[in-house]
Amino acid sequence: MHEAGAQLVVTDIDPERVKRVVAEFSAHGVAPEDIYGVQADIFAPCALGAIINDKTIPRLKVEIVAGAANNQLLEERHGDMLADKGMLYTPDYVANAGGVINVYSELAGWTSARSFRKADEIYDTVLKVFAIATHDRVPTYQAADRLAEQRIHMVGSMVRTWPQWPNK
Repeated sequence: MHEAGAQLVVTDIDPERVKRVVAEFSAHGVAPEDIYGVQADIFAPCALGAIINDKTIPRLKVEIVAGAANNQLLEERHGDMLADKGMLYTPDYVANAGGVINVYSELAGWTSARSFRKADEIYDTVLKVFAIATHDRVPTYQAADRLAEQRIHMVGSMVRTWPQWPNK
């Protein structure tokens, strides 16, 4: 993001990490409890889960919540609250699908080029989630679940067609 020209505001429970990122990327460091009140385009939770909750949502001054932390919403209703505030939320398991892709690619013996191509598809998946949310008038966390259910159903159909897969 820094290379693309973004102005970064960062925090961490380890002040030394904040100092390093501030120096390396010309970022602005803030205390962990202050990050929620920062005016920004994107809030990217990338470490702790359950940080999108009743206490933090009212403080957020962002358009988008998209990060790599697992289980960012303390409860599903917090996804509803983000939607009600007009904040676009990218569900965690969609945004950070690259880890699962990487593990599967190692197990399946894919080349790194194929793995990167598959990881590049995350962007299109996020757009599909947003399209479902708009079409069905549901929060994005529900739209992501609907897309996942569609994909699981499609894979189940494939297994019935080719019962030997993936065992061959």
